[in-house]
Amino acid sequence: MAGIFDEKNMIQVLENCIPEGEALLAGIHGITLQINKKKTSKFGVYVGITAQYLLVVECEEREYLNKFYRVPDIRKTVAEEVGTCFLLADIRSCLIKNAIMGAVNCSITLKDGSFLKLLFPKRGGIGGGMPHHTEYREKIITRLERLSCSYQ
Repeated sequence: MAGIFDEKNMIQVLENCIPEGEALLAGIHGITLQINKKKTSKFGVYVGITAQYLLVVECEEREYLNKFYRVPDIRKTVAEEVGTCFLLADIRSCLIKNAIMGAVNCSITLKDGSFLKLLFPKRGGIGGGMPHHTEYREKIITRLERLSCSYQ
């Protein structure tokens, strides 16, 4: 688990997903809260931003929540891709809300109707493995805000 809170590892994972000609501007560890309004989820992802793309890359196994307990997605039954680049120009709406303990929830709807809800924690894990988390989180939020998103 501590390995996912290693900034150098996160940057390497994100840079492997960046389209040619783009450069990573910021990256953080986040958590998915929901995918396509169908499933409530909870699994770690790396969230990165470039000039033209939002990157969301899985960094731990998917888990979905029902009202009683966590259910691992052993069969990979959800076809939605998490681990991909989303063109910023394809974001139709983005609602950013303050959450518990300084975290921020970000609900993104794409022009094709796809939906993704992410949580950006206030801190980047314990042990100092992500020293730029706060700075990078603000860069990502600021970039998403510029897309005519709303912040509450």
